[in-house]
Amino acid sequence: MTDMLINVENLSRVFDVSKPWLNRVLENDEKKLLTAVNNVSFQINRGETFALVGESGSGKSTIAKLIVGLIGPSAGRIAFDGTEIASQGSVSMRQIRSRLQMIFQDPFASLNPRWRVRDIIAEPIRKFGLADEGDTQDKRVEQLLETVGLSAPDGAKYPHEFSGGQRQRVAIARALSAKPEFIVCDEPTSALDVSVQAQILNLMRDLQDEFGLTYLFISHDLSVVRHMATRIGVLYLGRLVEIADGKTLFSDPQHPYTKMLLDAVPDLEMAGRQRKPVEGEIPNPIDPPSGCAFHPRCPLANARCKTETPELAANGTGEVACFAVEEGRA
Repeated sequence: MTDMLINVENLSRVFDVSKPWLNRVLENDEKKLLTAVNNVSFQINRGETFALVGESGSGKSTIAKLIVGLIGPSAGRIAFDGTEIASQGSVSMRQIRSRLQMIFQDPFASLNPRWRVRDIIAEPIRKFGLADEGDTQDKRVEQLLETVGLSAPDGAKYPHEFSGGQRQRVAIARALSAKPEFIVCDEPTSALDVSVQAQILNLMRDLQDEFGLTYLFISHDLSVVRHMATRIGVLYLGRLVEIADGKTLFSDPQHPYTKMLLDAVPDLEMAGRQRKPVEGEIPNPIDPPSGCAFHPRCPLANARCKTETPELAANGTGEVACFAVEEGRA
């Protein structure tokens, strides 16, 4: 028996960002397609935290929305506990939905401002009929509020009456009310102060231990990922360039892009290690570079990197997509 909960295979998502048809005809303009996710594959095991990291525009949030079914894939498949999500009808997907939840980046935008907090948290309980036998819905909401560090009377308040960290606690309570096994966390602390970030991250780790949760954790902040992740996947322009165990990735990064990201993390321990500032910026996904997308910024790029696209290949304890690593030039 496998412990795999999420299996993503050759996942791609292309968006049509063209002007309206008539404008294209009048202006003699071509159709434009944006490839946000390009042939991505990874697995997430039960009870672990798999993190996706990368700069803005690398496709992290798109993958999150694909996995929870907010948008459909252009190609590839996503299987949750052996069941392919994209092929499910509305009735079958409803049965899966309670087991798979999402915490969004902006807690204020993701909470209905016209609803009291108790109604926001109770909505999944009502929809999925999840109140325990002999337990009222209100009692369940009070328990969830206390679980995330709030109090029962807070249920009578509206979202605008809370701070950013408290609103994110409400969002976490709403996700937990569906009794999920798997939660997608799309940069859940990026909109919060640093001190509040630590509180939310510690809460999420405690909840994972208490309820046996599995996380897909998305972030651009490697210091946050280091605190949370069991395994890490590094995304660049919609493609995975490296997957490794959390400790291994930080101690022995393989891909030049991973090394660049780690060099940008402040050296709080003042270890005196040699650092190299991040150079350049992520290319336009509508018109990506040929070959390896990272080659315009890579100090190790050669002619092969400019014409061929590397694929993920086993390298030690992880996987890396880099010709320089493959050829021993890294």
